[in-house]
Amino acid sequence: MNPRVTAVTPMEDHILLLQFNNGQQRRMDVRRYLAYVVFERLREPAFFAGVQADHGTVSWPDGIDLDPDSLYLESVPLGQAAAA
Repeated sequence: MNPRVTAVTPMEDHILLLQFNNGQQRRMDVRRYLAYVVFERLREPAFFAGVQADHGTVSWPDGIDLDPDSLYLESVPLGQAAAA
C-alpha cells in the first residue's frame, strides 16, 4: 500500500500540494483528469479550492475524490520537475 494523504493545499493551474503520512511532500497536476465528466466541476477555481484531505485521499463536495494510490504514484516530490 502506498502512503496516504494527510494534508492538501490547492494551487493555481489545478495543482495540489500533498503531504503524505511518510513525511513526503509531493506535487500533483490534476489537469489530466479534467477531460472526464465526473471531474468537470474541478475546472471551476472556487470549487477546486474546496479540496480537503479525507481518509488518506483528497475529496471535494458532491462525492468527487481521487484514488489515493494514484495521488502518490502520479505526483512528484517537491523540487523535482514533472515528466513531460
